[in-house]
Amino acid sequence: MGKTAYLYNKIYTEHDTKQGHPERSERLLAIDEKLKSSPFYKDLIQVDIIPADVKHIELIHERKYIERVKKEIESGILYLDSMDTVVSDRSYEVSLYAVGGCLNMCDYIMRGEAENGFCAVRPPGHHAENDYAAGFCIFNNIAIAAKYLQSAHNIKKIAILDWDVHHGNGTQHSFESDNSIYYISLHQYPHYPGTGTSNERGFGDGEGYTLNIPMRAGSGDKEYLEAFNKQILPELENFKPEIILISAGFDAHISDPLSSIYLSTDMYYQFTKMLKEIANKYSNKRVISFLEGGYNLDALEDSVYLMMKAFVEDD
Repeated sequence: MGKTAYLYNKIYTEHDTKQGHPERSERLLAIDEKLKSSPFYKDLIQVDIIPADVKHIELIHERKYIERVKKEIESGILYLDSMDTVVSDRSYEVSLYAVGGCLNMCDYIMRGEAENGFCAVRPPGHHAENDYAAGFCIFNNIAIAAKYLQSAHNIKKIAILDWDVHHGNGTQHSFESDNSIYYISLHQYPHYPGTGTSNERGFGDGEGYTLNIPMRAGSGDKEYLEAFNKQILPELENFKPEIILISAGFDAHISDPLSSIYLSTDMYYQFTKMLKEIANKYSNKRVISFLEGGYNLDALEDSVYLMMKAFVEDD
């Protein structure tokens, strides 16, 4: 059995999005309960949490944005930048712990204490832009982690695979002129946030290092497996990443209320196994998954369980 790390802490449930909001604390509670009942839970390496140093958040976000988030949340606002991103009095603090925990996960993986890991954190991150919050996201956890891996651990080539049903606009915009970070997204289109057409391929030095695979409403297992086999896996083989990061949204599941994509639960097991095969060849087995969307609790916990099952299994 490979060594798999798990990041979760009750503090991540204290970002209160109020009753009726799809991105709610119960998501993490469901995931954690499911994993605790698994036969492999006792073998998971538990990752400590710490609040992120603002200098690391500044790898992606403007300082004036970080300061504004802190000030506005402390002032008692209910929404940050749009009606989507509901906040509460502890949201800034919880966001710091979300980023800090993810960076700690990076350290665990890079020290060889685990081969792969899952960051069960909230608020999620991939919609957060350089200077504004969007789509339930405040700080872009995965983008910050990528820059941290480069600055703190001298990683040269990083692949980010975003299988959330919504395009990760914030992550793409962070790296679209950067040829050291290959951003790949498959997502329902047209759908929120409206970005992610196939002709968005990056620019300047980063041209050709963004790959968007827009999926029509009604797409399912067959279409996604075809995208992996014909586009994603060949691109990753060619790029040869030193680590693979996953924006792991589970809202492309057939039971999810916020999309019209029809993936079965088993797809998340298969996606993870395919990415592990690439990581085994080029990335010293290093894969880190970051929770993004997924709003049907039963589908979410079952899909995360299968992703983690794929992580812990020997290849």
